[in-house]
Amino acid sequence: MEIRAGQVAVVTGMGSGIGRALARQLSAAGVHVAGCDVSEEGLRETRALCLQEAPAGTRISTFTADVAREDALIAFRDAAMREHATDAVHLLFNNAGVGGGGSFVEGERAQWERTFAICWQGVYLGCRTFLPLLRAAPEAFLVNVSSVNGFWASLGPGVAHTAYSAAKFAVKGFTEALITDLRLHAPHVKCAVVMPGHIGTGIAINTHRVLGIGDAQTMSAAQVADFRRRMVAAGAPVADAPDDTIRGLIHQRGIDFQKNAPTSAEQAASIILDGVRADRWRILVGEDAQQLDRMVRDTPEQAYEPAFADAWKSAATTPRQ
Repeated sequence: MEIRAGQVAVVTGMGSGIGRALARQLSAAGVHVAGCDVSEEGLRETRALCLQEAPAGTRISTFTADVAREDALIAFRDAAMREHATDAVHLLFNNAGVGGGGSFVEGERAQWERTFAICWQGVYLGCRTFLPLLRAAPEAFLVNVSSVNGFWASLGPGVAHTAYSAAKFAVKGFTEALITDLRLHAPHVKCAVVMPGHIGTGIAINTHRVLGIGDAQTMSAAQVADFRRRMVAAGAPVADAPDDTIRGLIHQRGIDFQKNAPTSAEQAASIILDGVRADRWRILVGEDAQQLDRMVRDTPEQAYEPAFADAWKSAATTPRQ
C-alpha cells in the first residue's frame, strides 16, 4: 500500500519506542497522525518531535488512553475523528505493549492479567474500535505488533515468560486469521503481523511504571525480593546482594536493554513501514528475529531446551557472511 501525504494513521503506544518512531516517520511523510499512550509526557514529547519534522499542515493529535479499556479506546477514536475531521482511517498500528507477568505458576495474578490485557486485549480492542474507520477508507492497512515471543515462548531456560508470550502468540494467530477474514469481507483492507526481536526501546523501564511496580529506586522490599529470586533463577550471583544493589541492577538492565539493542526503534519503524508499502503480511524486525525464526522452524521440538537458547544467542551475535 502506498503511504502518502494526507492519509490518517492511528498509532497506539505513541509515547515512546517504536510507536514514537512510527509517528515521526509517518508525519515526516505528511501523514496525519492520531496517537495514544498512558504517558502524557511521552505523548507531548512525541508530538513536538513530529511537528519539527512534518510538512506544514500535518496534524498530530494525542490522547491519553489505556488500550486495555474499551471505553478509553472509544473515547480516543471519537477524539481522533473530531480533531482530524474524518470518518476514515488509512493506517492502524496496534503497537502498545509491556512486559511482565513472567510466571503463571508462582507469579502475581494481577500483574499477569494486566500484562496479558495490554498486549492482547489492546490489540483486539484496537481492531474492534477502528475497523469501521478502516473500512470507510478507499484502501487501508492494519498492523498488529506481536514479537519473536509470538513464535518462541521463552527468554531462555532460566526465566518464566508466560503472560507476554501468550499474548503475543494470540496477536500473531489473530492477525493471520484476519488475512482471510478481510479478503472475504473487506478486501480493500490488508493486515500484517510484526514480530520484532531485540529493539532499542524503553519497554523494560516503562513496564515497571505501567504495572504499578514503580521505578527501580522506589520498589518495595517485596518487589525487590521477587526480582532477586528471578535473577538467581537465571544464574545471577545476587542471592546475598543488598536491596539497593538489586534496585541498581534492575535500573541498569533497563538502560542496557535499550542502549545495547542490535536494532533501534527508528530502524524498526522503517522496516515496518517498508513492509506495509510492500503489502507484506508477515514482518520480522531485526536479524536476531530472522535467525530465531529460522531456528524454531528447523528444530521446533528443541526450541525449549537450554542448548537452543545458547545457540540462538551465539548465532544472533555472529555476523553473517
